[in-house]
Amino acid sequence: MTKLMPGALSGQGAGPSGAGACGRAGEERLDELLRAVRACRVCAAQLPLGPRPVLQAGASARILIVGQAPGAKVHASGIPWSDASGERLRAWMGIAASEFYDASRIAIMPMGFCYPGRGASGDLPPRRECAPLWHDRLLAQMPHIELTLLVGGYAQARFLKRAGHISLTATMRDWRALAPHIIPLPHPSPRNVAWFKANPWFDGEVLPQLQRSVRRLLGKQHA
Repeated sequence: MTKLMPGALSGQGAGPSGAGACGRAGEERLDELLRAVRACRVCAAQLPLGPRPVLQAGASARILIVGQAPGAKVHASGIPWSDASGERLRAWMGIAASEFYDASRIAIMPMGFCYPGRGASGDLPPRRECAPLWHDRLLAQMPHIELTLLVGGYAQARFLKRAGHISLTATMRDWRALAPHIIPLPHPSPRNVAWFKANPWFDGEVLPQLQRSVRRLLGKQHA
């Protein structure tokens, strides 16, 4: 499987209409782009707690995490994955918080950058505006990414559409076909405990490879 490159797997076109205030004018630098993302107000009227884009990126990062969208706790803190899901994700990766939050090593780019609000059975899906507007532009500024973790069905549906993604479980069972540059993961939410129990092979097969890959890249970067 090839690396996740701008436009390579998403199959998406330009951003949504009405996004001109957050649009690009000429070449960008990553720091400028991050300021633009954090100032974005494209879907402010649809966000119950208002906009607060949460992400992490560094030009030298070798690992990219594409998740779902911030929950209410992450929205309050402004720190990505600062909740129970994040604790489990860091345990899966086998790294400490100090490594996880080092933007020079690990980038975090969710499908939706802001908390979307609550639905009948949990948080609403990520807003659709963010990914086509920002993802390719962010990827273009992170040329050293060697491993992308696609966490949850929303990330997998977007970036693996051309690779034949049907469902999260089907993609997980065929995870080796995406290696070594992409590793799909279920969302580490406590709400998914039933999936973890129904798929015990995940702990024995996927997590050891994930931890080896993460450790190799973090060690390689600081060798």
